[in-house]
Amino acid sequence: MIYGAHALVFSRAPAEARELLEKILDSNKVEAGGGWTIFALPPAEIGVHPTDGAPRMDLYLMCQDIEKTIQELRAKGVKFSRAVSEESWGRYCAIALPGGGELGLYQPRHPMALARPAAAKAKTRAKAKTAAKAGARHR
Repeated sequence: MIYGAHALVFSRAPAEARELLEKILDSNKVEAGGGWTIFALPPAEIGVHPTDGAPRMDLYLMCQDIEKTIQELRAKGVKFSRAVSEESWGRYCAIALPGGGELGLYQPRHPMALARPAAAKAKTRAKAKTAAKAGARHR
């Protein structure tokens, strides 16, 4: 049974890339020995897109408010290699990785397999209000 996914970043500057990921992810991590740091990722989705070019795989970190997230990351010294692009399916930009390459940052506008944190909170609040109203009627 599949229980998770493991993403790899190949870098010419791995120590600096690991430092950057620590700033960006602010998550649990483990030292796996030999300088290998493994970071916990937030929940993920995977989609398949058609291409006429070479097959590839991309990694995007998702956020609810891309402008706010960019501000927070810039305050930590994170540099961006691509400005925010507006698309019908979402807004995205790219974080410059030490040693070359990019890590996508993405604010989706399409239906998601994952519940957005705010949506989940709103759903919980709505259920609580409904339960409170039902309880008030039964008093």
